[in-house]
Amino acid sequence: MPFVKYPRTTEPLWHEWERKAQKCGLRHMVYAVNGDQYIGEWLDNLKHGKGTQVWKRTGAIYSGDWKFGKRHGYGSYSIPHPVTKEYKKVYTGWWKNDKKSVSEISCHHLCAALQGYGMMFYPGGERYEGDWRGGLRSGWGRMYYQNGSIYEGQWLEDQPDGQGMLRLPNENRYEGSWEDGKKHGPGKFFYVDKGQLFEGIWEADIPKCGILIDFGRDEAPAPTQYPIPKIELADPDGVLAEAQALFDDSQNE
Repeated sequence: MPFVKYPRTTEPLWHEWERKAQKCGLRHMVYAVNGDQYIGEWLDNLKHGKGTQVWKRTGAIYSGDWKFGKRHGYGSYSIPHPVTKEYKKVYTGWWKNDKKSVSEISCHHLCAALQGYGMMFYPGGERYEGDWRGGLRSGWGRMYYQNGSIYEGQWLEDQPDGQGMLRLPNENRYEGSWEDGKKHGPGKFFYVDKGQLFEGIWEADIPKCGILIDFGRDEAPAPTQYPIPKIELADPDGVLAEAQALFDDSQNE
């Protein structure tokens, strides 16, 4: 008995290749056309979750959180030294909706992305850890300077502003008010090396008035030759009597 045999329909191979090419979940190293490398988690062909990106052109590395192809969450950004090729962290902290493409990443774009709490590493070994707002140090933070000084306190638009403490390499320190990066307002300066304390008012980094006293003189490594004499009246009873007489005269008038 004759019968008809229909050819079996087969799915095109490119359908299977397309499915295999879809990146979702944890993947090993994936290379971009320009040579950039990424290893980590994916979702619908977008970097999403934990992952590490290496840019071929600059050698920079970002390792941290991703969200739909953008750096979003907590992560660190490092760049290699031009000579030794050793990696140095530039920033560690929070990222939010990085809108710049990987080919456009630069220091300006990186700083503009800083928001919330994070750590920034500067050339020369300086670093800042604390609050950021709009790419600027604002809020509470601690700055380690190249000369060994440390400032900890309030910041506003990249400058110490508010209450803060500056500790110098020789352990001398200033505690008090700041404005636009300068000592401004009431404060105390501890001369730990000399065993003295100045308490007064500053204006634009210049002390305007105050009192200088001995403070911790016995423990100071290089105290002054003579201690500061106490301020006292030579004849307190006479001064009091004169003041009383002036007061009585004013009442009798």
